[in-house]
Formats: sequence, structure tokens, C-alpha cells
Amino acid sequence: MPFDTRDANRSRGALRIKLVAGNSNRPLADAISAALNISLTKSVVKRFADMEVFVEVQENMRGEDVYVLQSTSFPANDNLMELLILVDALKRSMARRITAVMPYFGYARQDRRPGPRTPISAKLVANLIERAGVDRVMTVDLHAGQIQGFFDIPTDNLFAAPVMVRDIQERYGTDNLVVVSPDVGGVVRARGLAKRINVPIAICDKRRERAGESEVMNVIGDVSGKCCILIDDIVDSGGTLVNAANALLAEGATEVMAYITHGVLSGGAVEKITRSSLKTLVITDSLQPTEVVKSARNIRVLSIAPLLAEAIARTAREESVSSLFY
Repeated sequence: MPFDTRDANRSRGALRIKLVAGNSNRPLADAISAALNISLTKSVVKRFADMEVFVEVQENMRGEDVYVLQSTSFPANDNLMELLILVDALKRSMARRITAVMPYFGYARQDRRPGPRTPISAKLVANLIERAGVDRVMTVDLHAGQIQGFFDIPTDNLFAAPVMVRDIQERYGTDNLVVVSPDVGGVVRARGLAKRINVPIAICDKRRERAGESEVMNVIGDVSGKCCILIDDIVDSGGTLVNAANALLAEGATEVMAYITHGVLSGGAVEKITRSSLKTLVITDSLQPTEVVKSARNIRVLSIAPLLAEAIARTAREESVSSLFY
């Protein structure tokens, strides 16, 4: 069944936890706080004149079960340092357990060595988080599932798909619908969403000539006369989505929408999406939407705050979070 945003309310109760928010996405932190009916812990996260990060937690943390809400989104390095320093402050304040809630895990696209003398930055970031003193990690739609194995601590990789399924069913139904992967690497993700709503899938065969540029060569599957839903975890430059939408329409699709978990949308991506043939791009608030994103005519934001709130509540009560995956 799709995730019901009302589920978070059922787990409010008297949770004995602390929520600490960094600066990466305060609106999402506020929404999670409201869903759990727990106020954010009073803290100060600021910069010195030379941009060093300074943190002060202004409530007693001794023996507390603490959840630190912080994506490592743009500016990735600053937000990562905020997370590490917040964790260090909590560790030195004798918190009993520290869970890093990272709706967007930065550096996830650097999960392997693409060539000689290159780093595996996702593993380095995992080491930093673990060594800082985090006891558990909670994130959403990792770019590569194997990153869970980079940690030697419990790691929950939640899926935004149930939230997207609910929205798709309410807005479009499932008749005459096809789920499309914008490249071969996303077939498993597309198949999972298609299975949830019982519709066929198609694949865009993509060839990338250089970083940030892509070209769709052909479409595998029948999309003629169909409403197409592109599904992916990250939209950055937007080039892949725009090319895929053009290719699908050229193959006879009636309209193309895209559902993407993490709306990085760097550079001129928003303008590119706005001017494209995509009817709608739906992203989540795992990254704080900019004013440009909010005002874009064909970009819409879904909140994953209830999903994260429910996962936090269940984790705090030592209950299973597996049902949130379906």
C-alpha cells in the first residue's frame, strides 16, 4: 500500500527523543518537528568571520536519543561540516544515541572509482560520519544502494516511492500509464515503481559523451499513445530528463511527467526544465527548494516529512520500518 501521510500522526505519543536541526533544510526540519509534535532542540549553528562552523546545543543532552536533521546538499562541504560538528557537540554532551537523518546523502554519485587515481568519496564521507560518533544513519533513495555497506553502523535507506505512488494514483490513475527509466542504470527503480501500480515499463537507452551531457539514442518499449512517467533518484543539470522526454514524445507518447526524489537542479537546470516538453517535474523536499524552483511553472514539490517522521518514531520505539518501503 502507498505510504499514508496520516501514519506519522499515529506514532506521535510521548516519544522521548530530541530533534536537532542544522541549516541545510530548516523548512523540512520544521515539518518533521510538527509531524512528531516535538519541538526542535534549541541550538546555535553559525559561522565565524573566516567561515569556520560554530555549534552550541542549548539544552541538556545527557542520556538522550538524538536525531540530527541535516542533508549534505549545496553547499555540500559546509553542510557536511555542520553535521560532523553537531555530532561532536552531542557526543561530548553525553547523548546516549545519535542518529543522522540525512534526506539527501551528498557525494553518493562518487560510489566507485571511474578511472585510475580517483577517490571513492562516498566511502570517505561514510567514514567521517561514523568516526564523528554517529550510531545510526537514516537517508532517502541513495544513488547507489551499496553505500549502505560503506557504513559499519545500522543504515536505513528509505524510499520516496510510496509517497510518489500515492500522488500518481490521485492525479493520473493507472490507465494508459507507462513508467520509464531515463537510462539503463535506473531500470530496477523503474520496475519497482511500475510493480507498485501494476503498469508496464520502458527504457531510454542513453549514451553520455561527457559529464553533464547526455543523448538519448532510442526507446525500448511501447510508449505510443501512452502517458509516460519518468522516474529517477537525482535531477541535476536536467539534460537527461529533457532528452528522454523529447525521445518519448517522438515515439508517440501523449505526455511526459517526471518524478525525481532529489531536486539538485544546479546551474540553469530550472530554466531548462521550464522550457522543455516535460509537462511536470515532481521532486521532494529532501533538498530545500529555491525560490526559482517554487516559481517554476512545471515543477511541483512533494513533502517527505511525514515519511521521515514516521521512520524516526518507529526507530525511537525500536519498531520495524520495513512497511514504509511498500
